[in-house]
Amino acid sequence: MSHFTFRLDAVLRTRENRRDRFRGRLARAVAEEERFAGLQAALDERRRKLASQYREASAPGALDVVRLIDCRRYDRLLAVEQQRLEERRRRTTERIARRRAALLAADREVRVLEKLEAKQADRHRQEQTRRESRILDEVAATHCSP
Repeated sequence: MSHFTFRLDAVLRTRENRRDRFRGRLARAVAEEERFAGLQAALDERRRKLASQYREASAPGALDVVRLIDCRRYDRLLAVEQQRLEERRRRTTERIARRRAALLAADREVRVLEKLEAKQADRHRQEQTRRESRILDEVAATHCSP
């Protein structure tokens, strides 16, 4: 009985490696997105604290003008940081979408070759079974004939 060899095995391995690289790139982009979510949470917390400080500085009574100016300056700084973070998140989200699409396409290419390999292996097994049946029939015919 001959052993089945998939002639496109090297192509399949190449496409599997490519798919795995795409999977790694996507994982890194998703991790970056999660890191941005953490940065966003920290920025939100800083803005909440600033709002509290601003309320304290503008409370009825003695007005702390220097503190109000500092709060306003810090608020503008946080707003700029917020814009930068949103832009980076937007680019990362786009990158994730591109990488996800590339991974899906690469995975599809691998599955096509895996299906082809399975069909060819099945055909090979069927052919081997037919050959073995023919040989057994010939042996039975030569040993059982009068």
